Amino acid sequence: MRRFLPKSLLGQMLLSVALALLVAQGISAFLQYRAAEQRREMIAANGLAFQLVTEPRFDFRRMEPRNRARTDRAGWRRLRVQKTSEAPLLPGEVSEPEREELLRSILLTQGVEPEKLVVVSRRVSADDYVMSQLQGRERTDWSKGRMIVAGMKRDGEPAWTVARWAMAERDPSQLGWLIGQTLLLYVILVGGLAWLLRRITRPIAALTRRLEHFAGSRALEGQLEPSGPDDTRRLIAAHNAMEARIAALLDEKDVMLGAIGHDLKTPLAALRVRIESVEDPAERAKMAASIEDITRSLDDILSLARVGRPSDPMERTDLSALLASVAEEYEDMGEPVELGATQRLALPLRATWLRRAMRNLIENAVRYGGAARVSLAREGKFAVVRIEDDGPGIPEGEIDAMMEPFARGEASRNRGTGGAGLGLTLARAIAEQHGGAIALKNRPGENGNAAGLVAELRLPLD
Repeated sequence: MRRFLPKSLLGQMLLSVALALLVAQGISAFLQYRAAEQRREMIAANGLAFQLVTEPRFDFRRMEPRNRARTDRAGWRRLRVQKTSEAPLLPGEVSEPEREELLRSILLTQGVEPEKLVVVSRRVSADDYVMSQLQGRERTDWSKGRMIVAGMKRDGEPAWTVARWAMAERDPSQLGWLIGQTLLLYVILVGGLAWLLRRITRPIAALTRRLEHFAGSRALEGQLEPSGPDDTRRLIAAHNAMEARIAALLDEKDVMLGAIGHDLKTPLAALRVRIESVEDPAERAKMAASIEDITRSLDDILSLARVGRPSDPMERTDLSALLASVAEEYEDMGEPVELGATQRLALPLRATWLRRAMRNLIENAVRYGGAARVSLAREGKFAVVRIEDDGPGIPEGEIDAMMEPFARGEASRNRGTGGAGLGLTLARAIAEQHGGAIALKNRPGENGNAAGLVAELRLPLD
């Protein structure tokens, strides 16, 4: 159902108004039809009551030709009220209680209390009395219609008084008038609302595109000029101010991190030189490893800070070839990394950053699971890089926490046992930079225990 609904605010609002107007017009049409039916019934009941009480005697043959033409559709009402000893019900006919009750109430207001009252509707052609009165006369279209027959028997009278009333045809112009009214309302209301909503939604749509552009580039060029209603203008102005503040904060962050990186790397380089004077090889190796850990952690922190503002453009790259080259690097180093099934998928990406994300995921699989199996497949509109290991997995309640900065399953910050805990965070940031995501899940094993961890890197193909 949802796929048939308009996606835009303008479309949904117009559809809502159109449906509401349709329902309102439907209710109005029903009420008008009901009122017309009640009016027809009341006119017929009053006409029958008048005939039953006054018993008028109109002779059709004495009417002037010009009047016959004018009253042709209802000319049969000029027939005499019938007097008969039998009830007016024909075989197979059933009286109509609602019409009987309405006619009885009108007769009572005229001081007439019938002993028996019968009301039934039938086709004109099925009424022998009417058809006998029309013998030798020109038949008209109304004789093919229906009529209401009312029979009344007063207390003490042996005969029935029978009156007849043509059922008025429904006016076809009423339906046309209702349709015309509906179309006019649609033109006025929906058209006016469409103009108003377009004036509101056009700047909002432009603001949405601007947000998407700023989220990817963080550039202040191309900011919108406030337009539309006052509320929309204030929203655009506030957004422009927010963009400027965010860009200023990002610039300050880059300057600060650059200064920190420079100020830390310089003394670290000096320490590398100084440790060469340490005579104990074991102590010198420990000091060199510590300096290397600090340098790598600093590189991870700086990379995580820069990933939100990439300087290199996206280029269309064969993802399967990129994944194969990363896996080959580990194979050349003798690491237990196995490249499984892959599909040739080309998509726009930043190869340097994505290579970093793949390395982090593979390193985690080798470090904690002992080996890594890498594969690439297309699933719907996504390219899915899957890295599996045979390790102990991650407790279900801690999987989400593992994606946060400095979170690790092992408490130390030693590179040999896991590092600073920024690998998954950096990989997730790189995936999000490409419009994708990273998901971790345990591979089920025997007795409900995890048989390893599966890391999925999902990238959109469009």
